[in-house]
Amino acid sequence: MTGAESTVAAPVPLLNAANVLTAVRLVLVPVFAVTVVASAMSHAGWRMAACVIFVVASATDLVDGWIARRFGLVTSLGKVADPIADKALTGAALVLLSWYDRLPWWVTAVILARELGITALRFWVIRHGVIAASRGGKVKTALQILAITWYLWPMPEALAPVGPWIMGAAVVVTVVTGFDYIAQALRLRRPTR
Repeated sequence: MTGAESTVAAPVPLLNAANVLTAVRLVLVPVFAVTVVASAMSHAGWRMAACVIFVVASATDLVDGWIARRFGLVTSLGKVADPIADKALTGAALVLLSWYDRLPWWVTAVILARELGITALRFWVIRHGVIAASRGGKVKTALQILAITWYLWPMPEALAPVGPWIMGAAVVVTVVTGFDYIAQALRLRRPTR
């Protein structure tokens, strides 16, 4: 084997563990939505089931990214499908929580506008570079997952007021990191001299 032959990387198979987990998350989105609707956010058992499905689906996001990076299984499909699966899961949860009057619609609108806007921004600058997820973006995701989980689980009355505080923190971090991503995009698009 020559040196040139040894440096050629084998193509990453489309059907790999990371992409399968992303697909599982996409499949869980309608299952989660049906479970929330079945609960009407008033039946404790169905709410618990919806919450567990949401947490499991959210966990696949952490695991699929780690597997893709750790084992070199990053694919173009995964790069596109992963954020779509994330937005679909979070979006479904927020819309349903607002539909059942658990969350103000303006919160859902702000978060979804930011998420969709940043996704569009990433595509706008893709020829100039990649806007990687920042630490703030990871904190934003963690806060959103925690807040949604809190709203879904039938909390005792004494603990229920904690949910809006967590969601408030999630909204603040969502907006602040959104401006940070806009600044990164503008720097990437700035012509070099």
